[in-house]
Amino acid sequence: MKVGEVCFLTSDVIRLSNFYKMLFQIDNGSDDNVHQFIISDETTLTIYNDGIERKTNSHNTCIAFTVDNVDEEFERLKSLGVEIVEPPAIRPWGAKNMSFLDPDNNLIIYRSFPGI
Repeated sequence: MKVGEVCFLTSDVIRLSNFYKMLFQIDNGSDDNVHQFIISDETTLTIYNDGIERKTNSHNTCIAFTVDNVDEEFERLKSLGVEIVEPPAIRPWGAKNMSFLDPDNNLIIYRSFPGI
């Protein structure tokens, strides 16, 4: 068994999709306002409007992406005006993590594994 898809439900597919396209420096060629595949490899990241108005997010769930260099990504995201929650820090298990919010206040973590 493997994870097939992670989906962010949103009231504004275009706004949230554009954020993730900017974040990952990709263009999926879509401007669909109901459903977009942002990453479509083994596991898919999807942005979807299921018709329910979503106004708050309690941060009970987060999604983490492994990147080559958390410090470089931190500087890039700061320069783009992304809301940083926590700057890069080494965790007890050896990962270097940073966290930030997307436009819908979903908590996102970028992590790398220095020395591995």
